[in-house]
Amino acid sequence: MPDDHARLVLDRPDDVAHAARLLADGRPVAHGFANIYALTARGDAVGRLNDLKGRPHDQTGSLTAPAGRVLDAFDLAALPRGVPAGLVADVVDAFCALGPFGFRGPAAAHVPPALTAQDAGRTTTQVIVPGDACPSQAFLRAAADAVPGGLLAVSSANRSRHVTGGADAPAHWRADALRAELAGAGELVLLEHADEAAARARLPRHTTVSTTVLGVHRAERAHGRVHLVLERHGSLAAADVARVLATLGVRLTVGPRAAVRLLPRTYADRPDPLLAR
Repeated sequence: MPDDHARLVLDRPDDVAHAARLLADGRPVAHGFANIYALTARGDAVGRLNDLKGRPHDQTGSLTAPAGRVLDAFDLAALPRGVPAGLVADVVDAFCALGPFGFRGPAAAHVPPALTAQDAGRTTTQVIVPGDACPSQAFLRAAADAVPGGLLAVSSANRSRHVTGGADAPAHWRADALRAELAGAGELVLLEHADEAAARARLPRHTTVSTTVLGVHRAERAHGRVHLVLERHGSLAAADVARVLATLGVRLTVGPRAAVRLLPRTYADRPDPLLAR
């Protein structure tokens, strides 16, 4: 592990500014993201991000955004009938206040094709965020301000299952293991959590996996209630998602891809005590 002076750390403003400049120049940056690590790049560098991970070059990417800019990626006029934009804004605010989360919705016109996907004839985009209180917000703001259009692509920080050969490739929650895994993938820009244990402890309701994702583009009304679809069962448990939605008068439908919750990455030499709950 590099000495402390060689590390780039999330809570150092100079390190954040340096990492944002490297990202603006085209370099993907691995950085602390809630209780795990993520890889973020310019929105027009999805292919480079995929290459770093070992994924197919043209695989669709996800967006990330600093607090307050999540809804910019969505075409709120294209929401399903009976689902007002104000309700979606309340949903986004509620989950961003809790911690890391993901949202899929109708893609705004300015979102490039590499960051969109088709679902039942709708063009959608997925926005993954670390939560409003995450120290990475400073980096995301600086990076978004430094790139044309402010769009940032994001992925979990790991080598793809296409490289590892495993059924899944869980996100890393340790910088040393991430550095070792990506050591052969070119020079890695790594903006670390100042204290990884503290980052995990701040989010006791979230496990160390990729975010849970809620879809709003297929929402519908049934028996007088809006139902939103759980598309990925990740760091926040479905029961917690349902409880938050209930406070907004919304119900949850678990989609087929969310039937099984993601499993955290484990390390033989240092298991995470939070994984046992």
